[in-house]
Amino acid sequence: MGLLVAISLVAAFLTFHFLFRTMLCVRRGRIIRAGGSGIGCLVSAAIAGAGAMLLLSYFSYGRLTEEQLVSRIEFRRISPEEFQARLMIAGTDDRFFILRGNEWQMDARIVTWKPPMTILGLDPMYQLDRLSGRYAEIDREQHEARTVHSLAMDSPVDVWKFARRFPFLMPGIDAHYGTATYVPMVNGARYDVSLSRDALIARPANDQARAAVGDWSATIE
Repeated sequence: MGLLVAISLVAAFLTFHFLFRTMLCVRRGRIIRAGGSGIGCLVSAAIAGAGAMLLLSYFSYGRLTEEQLVSRIEFRRISPEEFQARLMIAGTDDRFFILRGNEWQMDARIVTWKPPMTILGLDPMYQLDRLSGRYAEIDREQHEARTVHSLAMDSPVDVWKFARRFPFLMPGIDAHYGTATYVPMVNGARYDVSLSRDALIARPANDQARAAVGDWSATIE
């Protein structure tokens, strides 16, 4: 983390240094030197911008050092195949969503590091991305209205989105989805959602959820 801050600050300083030299050379009519300084300014500005984007994303995303609990979710039946989902995340207000169907799934954005970025010593990062419901029956899944809710925070600077869109500009950054397997929704069921370095894991947290998962597993074996 300290190395990333240092690189960003040095690159920012060099950007202003080269910008001043470029302007000075232009005023003195030294076009070739101005061109060299201009290139240096652009390169250092690109490095400073990338560093700033990483820093902003690092503070807006959660850090992932090992498998950890990221949320809890509880369901209340509204109608036979419509549920209110209560999403509980430590340090934030509970959020409520309506899901249709009889199964639910959660997705997360995950950023991990590969060489040469590993020299920065950054932990993998995550941000919950979406919550969705579905019908177990394929025919209903194809024709019934589905529900998908965004969980991600809107940010103009997002290293995950940038790395997915321009991977050739972000070597050493692996941006991917972690997804929990669809599990059943039943009235009163509560699940703990944990995140490893590559996947979300939904575990039953009360008797209603354990009974639902047991019955659901038996039907697909």
